[in-house]
This record gives sequence, C-alpha cells and structure tokens, in this order.
Amino acid sequence: MINVPIFEPGEFLTIQKIVTEDDTAIHYGSGALDTLLATPSLVALMIEAATRLIDSRLPEGYVSVGKSLSVTHEKPTVLGETVTIKVSVVSQESNYIQLETEAFDEEGVIGHGKLDRFVVNKTRLMEKATEDALSSQIGVNV
Repeated sequence: MINVPIFEPGEFLTIQKIVTEDDTAIHYGSGALDTLLATPSLVALMIEAATRLIDSRLPEGYVSVGKSLSVTHEKPTVLGETVTIKVSVVSQESNYIQLETEAFDEEGVIGHGKLDRFVVNKTRLMEKATEDALSSQIGVNV
C-alpha cells in the first residue's frame, strides 16, 4: 500500500511564466495566431503546477499521473505577458487527488480547469507500460 501524504483541501501552489514564441499558437498548428498563448501551452502549465504541488511531497519512487483534465481557455494572452497559474487541492481519496486551477495574465482571468491525478509507483508503471507494448506486438505480421 502506498503511504501517500495527506493533501488538505485548499492547499495550493502558484507558478508564473512569461509567454515566449514557443508558447504561441503557431507552434501548435494555428499559423494565423503567432502572438497568442496556445491552449496546449496553458494546459501544460496547469499540469506542471499540479505535478509540482503533488510530486514534491511524494515518497521516493512515486509520481503523480493524470487521469482526467477539463480546461476552459476564456481569453487570449499575448507574447511577452506573464501567465500565473494557481492550482488548489479540492479533495483526496487515498492515492486519488482532485485539483482545480485558475489562470491569470496582467488583465485578469484567462482560464480555469479541473485535474484528477493518481499517485503511482513509477517503476511499476513503467514495467506495466513496457509489458503492454510488448504484448501488443505479439502476433503482428511485419
């Protein structure tokens, strides 16, 4: 059994990032939007914040992995602006943790989301993924 630390509802972490060209929509297939924060970049920041909040307190050999994610990207943010992500614990049941996120730029709220994560043994997860990949190759004609 995993000895998962207790995460109290309301615990939070805040991270910030200045929007660079690599974060813009043009890098995600939207060629017409070369100066706006891409939704996938916003999502990645939300996941990063959630991972930092949880994984920093986990025992050696354990990580959190995403189960589900729901994000609303409400307003554009331009190149050079600072994005602030706040992730908060909503609830925890054993190794299952529910979180919510809020995203802001200098103008105000730009998005929000809900993330569900599980705490797992990293070695076991990687072994299982390798086993699954190998077993799917059995019987495949090349």
